[in-house]
Amino acid sequence: MDETRRNLIVAAGAAVLPTVAQAKGAPPLDAIPPLPARPTPGKPGDFDFLAGEWKIRHWRLPAGATEWDRFDGEASVWPILGGAGSVEELRIPARKFSGMGLRLLDVGKKQWIDHWVNARSGVLTPPGLPGSFENGAGLFWAEEDGEAGRKLLVLSLWDSITPRSCRWRQAVSEDGGRSWSLNWLMEWQRA
Repeated sequence: MDETRRNLIVAAGAAVLPTVAQAKGAPPLDAIPPLPARPTPGKPGDFDFLAGEWKIRHWRLPAGATEWDRFDGEASVWPILGGAGSVEELRIPARKFSGMGLRLLDVGKKQWIDHWVNARSGVLTPPGLPGSFENGAGLFWAEEDGEAGRKLLVLSLWDSITPRSCRWRQAVSEDGGRSWSLNWLMEWQRA
C-alpha cells in the first residue's frame, strides 16, 4: 500500500475509532496513539512483548449485529527466527475453536506482515496485514476484496502494551476510510 493510502487510513482510523457507535455490551474505546508521517522501520524483537501464556477477553461484533458477542480465550506465543517472527496459538475452548497468528518481519522492507490461519481450514489467509510499531503501538492495515467486488479497508492495532497486558483492536471500512466499524477487541492478560 502506498504512503498516501496509509496516511488516509491512519488519519481516518484515528478520528473514528474512539467515536464508533456503541452497540449493546460494547467494550470501552479510546483513540489511536499519534503516528509519525512515515512508518517506523520494523526490527527483530518488535513482537517479543507477546511471548508467553495469555488469558484473553474477546468482544466481537458480527456483521449486521447490534449486540457484542463476549467470550474468553487463551493463547501461547513464541518468538522465532531470532525475533524476526512470532507464532501465536489462539484457543477458545468453549467454542471448540483454535487458530494461529504468524507474524513475520520482511527484513528487506523493514515491515511486519501479520498472517492468520484458522484451524478449521488450515489455510493461510491472504494477504496478511502489513504494519509496524510506532509510538509504542503496532498499526497494521490492508486493502482487501469485499463482497460484490468492493474494496474493504482493514485496520488493526496492538496497543496498551505493558509487561502484563496488551490490547488488539480491529476496524473495517467499506467506503474508502470515510467511516469505520470496530468489529473486534481483545484484552490480553498474562496467565
